[in-house]
Amino acid sequence: MIPRTLFDADLEGFRDSVRKFLEQEAVPYHEQWEKDGQVSRELWQKAGELGFLCPTTPEEYGGAGADFRYSAVVMEEVSRAGLSGIGWGLHSDIVAPYILNYGSEEQKQHYLPKLVSGEMITAIAMTEPGAGTDLQGVKTTAVKNGDHYVLNGSKTFITNGQLADLVIVVAKTDPKEGAKGTSLLLVEAAWEGFEKGQNLNKVGMKAQDTSELFFQDVKVPVTHLLGSMEGQGFFQLMQELPAERLQVALSAVAAAEAAWQWTLDYVKERKAFGKPVIKFQNTRFKMAEMKAEITAARVFTDRCLELHLERKLDIPTAAMLKQLTTDLQCKVMDECVQLHGGYGYMWEYPIARAWADSRVQRIYAGTNEIMKEIVARSF
Repeated sequence: MIPRTLFDADLEGFRDSVRKFLEQEAVPYHEQWEKDGQVSRELWQKAGELGFLCPTTPEEYGGAGADFRYSAVVMEEVSRAGLSGIGWGLHSDIVAPYILNYGSEEQKQHYLPKLVSGEMITAIAMTEPGAGTDLQGVKTTAVKNGDHYVLNGSKTFITNGQLADLVIVVAKTDPKEGAKGTSLLLVEAAWEGFEKGQNLNKVGMKAQDTSELFFQDVKVPVTHLLGSMEGQGFFQLMQELPAERLQVALSAVAAAEAAWQWTLDYVKERKAFGKPVIKFQNTRFKMAEMKAEITAARVFTDRCLELHLERKLDIPTAAMLKQLTTDLQCKVMDECVQLHGGYGYMWEYPIARAWADSRVQRIYAGTNEIMKEIVARSF
């Protein structure tokens, strides 16, 4: 009803390519990936060959040098198709920018081409058993010893955790300094002392490998510190969080739009008391209410995407966006399950999966309660 003006013909052509790729290479296999607890490496490699990974990475590091709208297209199409196991957003638009923005030239030359191609899969290890949104409470330590750090600690709820070849680890290089003592380290999964725990059994996002990670006396070369000096980690995290929250919002709105469309198709076809369910006033009103709220969320999200392209998306605005869109996503999923009736609770129906997948959106990238606190502090 309100046209999106951000995406030109080239971007829509790119969107069509992504959508067709997902329909052919992901949708038929996602149910099996849910049973496996992870998607196939083959999918990552195929996506890399077609330029769907790290599209914003500059050409000198193997990428296309595209703007963030191309990443947004990939995120939206993955979410729209209900492919919650695919962790490309974190890899392409969280980890890669950390390396690009804070890494040394040597780090960028070595790692970014491998991220673009899908040769290496990445993760970021922030959350710990005793420290979630409160990053200042991190207990993992990295003690300098000559030309390396000795890394000890554990992480949990790590997206891409089982498949990851390279992990950005949030650790305390100076535990006495609190936030100022936090640093980010590039850690390869093959290094001695790095172990992957169990693939966690979640309520939703069944095909997404979400894992525990353990570090016991892992030797990390000092050259694998992100940034020019120790203690920059907390600042680096804060700088990148608005982009992460925008990603969550883009996925949330695309998922809500998809769920609304699935439900519209269903209520037009499903009959009750001799007529299609859409003929009942309650159904029409519920669909109309959701349409209005999703449209408003889409307009707000697209405006924040514009701000991000202009490097003007600030922390409070991104927090508002993340809280509003994920709350709405969960509301829409619940309403759509209700309109599907008993079938909405059956796992083979996309709406059931989408309902289960949506709940964590209000938790990760900072809980929605913390988002409200961030906004309140800006008054």
